Amino acid sequence: MVGIKDVARRAGVSIGTVSNVVNRPHIVSPATRSRVLSVIEELGYVRDESARQLRAGRSRIMALLVLDLANPFFVDVARGAEQAAHDAGLSVITCNSGQRVDREESYLSLLAEQRVRGLLLSPVDTSGAALETFRRSGIPYVFVDRKVPADEASSVSVDDLAGGELAGRHLLETGHRHIAFVNGPRILTQCRDREQGLRTALEGSGAELSVIETAELDVVSGRDAGARLLGVSPRPTAVFCANDLLALGVLQAMVGAGVRVPDEMAIVGYDDIEFAGAAAVPLTSVRQPARRLGQTAAELLIAETADPGNRPAHRSVVFKPELVVRASTQSRR
Repeated sequence: MVGIKDVARRAGVSIGTVSNVVNRPHIVSPATRSRVLSVIEELGYVRDESARQLRAGRSRIMALLVLDLANPFFVDVARGAEQAAHDAGLSVITCNSGQRVDREESYLSLLAEQRVRGLLLSPVDTSGAALETFRRSGIPYVFVDRKVPADEASSVSVDDLAGGELAGRHLLETGHRHIAFVNGPRILTQCRDREQGLRTALEGSGAELSVIETAELDVVSGRDAGARLLGVSPRPTAVFCANDLLALGVLQAMVGAGVRVPDEMAIVGYDDIEFAGAAAVPLTSVRQPARRLGQTAAELLIAETADPGNRPAHRSVVFKPELVVRASTQSRR
């Protein structure tokens, strides 16, 4: 591997001159700079960025650890974080826990060892036990898609209680009185809050609620939930799903069984991913501003790591969800 000493030797200059050409080219004479750059190109020298950051004590790499990169929602979160980091001259490494606590713990340990600049985290283990070792490393972190007390850390989230209420009120207003909720793992705060919001909307309405829980927040689990829903008697006339992937799976199960959507079964999802509007029957969905979540979280982390000796106070940013009505629900009046 070609090092800075090799470049200096071939160019007939000091190691300091090569370093200046790479890092502060404006202080090197044009002739010397040209000679050194020619040797760099000839030898294929690449600066050892990790060593430079180690000497400086500051990494230019932030980490993003999300629940599930198979979910387009988290892809959009990553895009927002990457844009904010790019604008600040930083980079983002993205890790996927796959909704598994053991994998989350493994990544947290690795990122602490690598001394990343900071961490954006959408946690599986909401108890905080998996985060405890990472916390002792002193590396700043910001929660994404989960609200925590400001004295613990900064966080960026969406009001999922309000989102569940939006879905519930919409189904009541369109005449439904037997509603199902397809939920994901209850270990996730988002799933619990969306169910609670739905229950709040239905309170006092006389509407009946059936709950089907799934182990994963994906299309396959949605199809399975849809098959189980078909066996409920009497069958609900509407279903609200904890995310759009579950809703798309339920939609596939209904279409496969010949159940007309929305005439016999109305469906509401959550997140409003791109595929929601492009489905065979476009899905009504509770929209989350995914890119803004990622971008805002990254901006908070950048602010907290700009001056390690003078970190700003933690902040909690909560966005409001929005109901996007499409063909998968309709008025029954």
